[in-house]
Amino acid sequence: MSLPDILLASLSPSTRSQAETTLSTLSTTQPQFLTSLVQLVLDQSQQIQARQAAAVYFKNVIKRRWDAEANEETPIDQAEKNTLKQELVPAMVALSSQSKLLRTQIADAVGLVAAVDFPTLWPGLLTVRLARYVASKNATDDLRLPIPQQLVSHLSATDYAVNVCILETAHSIFAPWRSQTRSDGLFEAINYTLANFQDPFFAVFEATAATLLSGQNVSNLNAVAQAQSLLMQIYLDLTFQDIPPKFEDSVAKFFGSDNGEEGYFIQFLRWDSPALRGDDEDPTPTEPMNIKTTILEICEVFEMKYNELFSDRVPAFVRAVWELIGSSTLAVREDGMVAQAIKFLSITAKMGIHKGLFADENTLQGLAQRIIVPSMPLREHEVEQFEDDPLEYIRRDLSLATEGGGSRRHAASELIRALISIGLDAPVTRLIEQYIGAALQEYAANPTENWKSKDTAIYLLTAIASQTSTTHHGVTATNVLVDVVKFFSEHIAQDLNTEGTTVHPILQVDAIRFINTFRYQLTKEQLASVLPLLVRHLGSSNYVCYTYAAITIERILFMKSGKTPMFNYTDIQSLTDTILNALFARILGGGTPEKVAENEYLMKCAMRVIITAKGSLAPTYPNTLSRLVEILGIISRNPSNPQFNQYTFESVSALLRYVSLADASSITQFEAVLFGPITIILQQDIAEFIPYVFQILAQMLESHTATLPDAYRSLLGVLLTPGVWAQRGNVPALVRLINAFLGQDAARMEAEGQVKTVIAIVQSRLIPSKLNDQYGFELLQTIVRAIPPQLLKDVYFPAVLNSVFTRLQTNKTDKFSYCLAYWLFFAMALPVDGLGPETVVGAVERIQTGIWNGLFGNVILAEIPKMRPADRKTVAVGLTRLLTESQLMLSSPHLWQPAFLALELQVSKADAVAQDQAEDPEAILTAIDYEEATAGYQASFSKLAASQPKQFNPVEYVPDLSAYVKQTLTKAVGADPRVRPLLALPSPTPWSRALQAGETF
Repeated sequence: MSLPDILLASLSPSTRSQAETTLSTLSTTQPQFLTSLVQLVLDQSQQIQARQAAAVYFKNVIKRRWDAEANEETPIDQAEKNTLKQELVPAMVALSSQSKLLRTQIADAVGLVAAVDFPTLWPGLLTVRLARYVASKNATDDLRLPIPQQLVSHLSATDYAVNVCILETAHSIFAPWRSQTRSDGLFEAINYTLANFQDPFFAVFEATAATLLSGQNVSNLNAVAQAQSLLMQIYLDLTFQDIPPKFEDSVAKFFGSDNGEEGYFIQFLRWDSPALRGDDEDPTPTEPMNIKTTILEICEVFEMKYNELFSDRVPAFVRAVWELIGSSTLAVREDGMVAQAIKFLSITAKMGIHKGLFADENTLQGLAQRIIVPSMPLREHEVEQFEDDPLEYIRRDLSLATEGGGSRRHAASELIRALISIGLDAPVTRLIEQYIGAALQEYAANPTENWKSKDTAIYLLTAIASQTSTTHHGVTATNVLVDVVKFFSEHIAQDLNTEGTTVHPILQVDAIRFINTFRYQLTKEQLASVLPLLVRHLGSSNYVCYTYAAITIERILFMKSGKTPMFNYTDIQSLTDTILNALFARILGGGTPEKVAENEYLMKCAMRVIITAKGSLAPTYPNTLSRLVEILGIISRNPSNPQFNQYTFESVSALLRYVSLADASSITQFEAVLFGPITIILQQDIAEFIPYVFQILAQMLESHTATLPDAYRSLLGVLLTPGVWAQRGNVPALVRLINAFLGQDAARMEAEGQVKTVIAIVQSRLIPSKLNDQYGFELLQTIVRAIPPQLLKDVYFPAVLNSVFTRLQTNKTDKFSYCLAYWLFFAMALPVDGLGPETVVGAVERIQTGIWNGLFGNVILAEIPKMRPADRKTVAVGLTRLLTESQLMLSSPHLWQPAFLALELQVSKADAVAQDQAEDPEAILTAIDYEEATAGYQASFSKLAASQPKQFNPVEYVPDLSAYVKQTLTKAVGADPRVRPLLALPSPTPWSRALQAGETF
């Protein structure tokens, strides 16, 4: 088959698998394969589907393999890399007049390469040479300018389709700088770019702006405007981290000055091109709107970061923004621009420097009347979305509540809070309460027709009442001038209690959302009283209503009083089965895999109920388990929602955890029910679910205290085959499962030679891997406590340490050094006869005499101060034993003395956090909040919190770290005459002085 045929085959479900395998093989074996893909993308004689498939596959290979070392993929040949760097930008330009999809894929590939290689390994992307660019105001005079090669050399005086293509790519390269942490490497890239790019950037900006602002009637006006929009974005890219000197010198040109010069930005805020107005019904913003939105973003950055340059121009921009909002319409396409304009006013107010612009009573009245209140009513398209696309309505509503942007009512709410935050709480509250009262009166006059008025009143009340809020806790501080509970009692509770269709469903959602928003302002008793009402709404016929009920129940059960959950199983025991049955009925009602898995909020609520109910589910758990397995069976046919998958498996894991604790015999039933679907998932190689399955298996395996069932042992052989470890996402879960086997069945594994296989995996797949080396050390921690010391000493330590030293010599990283240091101290700290420091140091020395000096002095010692709080006690105990038991250390003052100083510091740190380290085995579960941490799903691996075993504590025999260390050192001073001289430090410490003097310390 030809390459186009293979690509076309990859688009068909029946031939996709074989085609993808063939492509994967070709991509790593056929010379110049990627170059062939680019040529295919450019070949207009080929089918467009083949060209599109080639472009997408090319971009994906670049994403995986350009930085092959970081991703542990087969590297791209350097010669082909060099060829591609020469061809990519011309290819992208050639596609500028063809398919946008093709161009976008190649442009994305350029951005991916630049993210790795620019500027150090791809200086040619912006290498200066002379080129021609028409840059005069009337676009007729030729100017010779130093234009960067590759990107900027392709800028055209007339072909704005090409310009847009080049500027899009430049923006894709520069935009990531906005979110990056300030570093020398970042500013090296920015400065290199400025040196080669800023002059042509200013020339192109001025020429393009002149064309647009002059009102010239050009044929490619939309492309010119699109280029101007991208130039605005690039201006923001280049000034976001710091303001470059040339940009600072030209502030007046862009922002204007007090001598009457308006500057480009205010001119564009007032600019209106009739030819670019577009269709009012089209929800897509026009290019002029995009330009104005980006200008407002630039003003926001300058106000917050470079206020000394912008402060004098703020009043002029406030006037321009006021005019912009006043001239806007309620068209959907203007929402983003108007919301950003209101946000600019919010930030200006919140800064406090220009409080005088807002403090006047008439100004506040104008803000309320012309900006805030008109922005609050629910829009018709939002009502339509509520009815036609309810899940998207919910997701947008939740994201806007935490992230803002795009919604006028959320932007207006932020403006209210900004005004209140600068001491205008009394007049603003009084003013907004008038509008709230009027809206409620309008609703009361005709509830059926005027339900939107009440919705507006609720949003206005929420805005003036909420001072600070988080995703985690909802509103955390309220306006003391607003009685939230009274408003709830008088205006919200009735909608929560109402059944049927007597109240608009959006008002019922408002009532539920109000509880969710102000849940921390309500007492436990008040929340307990509304829980049954929320449960009842799970049976609502309205999608948004029952989903918001699930969201709010989950958030209430997640609440904490201090460090413990506010609600426990006794609080919800009478509701548990009702909630779970209602949720599962809703989920299973979807029918198809996609519909069953679409609403992750329902499954998240089920998960939270199971975690809260704990062992109280024991009497009825078979029903819950069977429903979860039924759901798994459906969604495994087409896994489509990663978050739903996470919550489903977390629910299974939590049910297993708590029920087996309450009834140990239940593990047999869990195995009987779960082994079937687990087998199917493994046989069908459902990649998304396999890491979860391994964790569930580990959890069940660890529940056995007697002989391990044969079903597990038969699986172990499969787990130790190379193919299973080849899938990167499997590795952490496989390590979790192998650790469970070692903990339960190490003697038999050793007898059957399987421990040697595990060590081989550590040596070949884990220790050499920058991505997975920490998992290798996790396995080694289990091995040193499960395998007899003599066997470790004679067989396994030599093999492992050889791999460790190879990695240290070839590819040492901070993470590897840390993990190695902790593992060594872990092994030294274990209370196992025959292990200890002498065995560990001796094993290292047997690799090569004298090597311990270099390892400890150059690697291990430097890691001790970096130890995480949870690791400090283990390290301190291991280090104490090393200082007092290792003959090599006791005869090496150059190592012993700095190690002693590190120990003294380590113990002081460990003591400082000891009071806060009381072990709570349930803490990880009560803290599960994937929405907050965005850690519920990761492309490579998702940990199940409920499946995690109790953390093994190698120093449980040391109840008081400080006392143990001091007693051990004191004993060593008396028992070994070499110790006291070692304490004669160049700069004595309190410990060294006390130990030398034989004093208590």
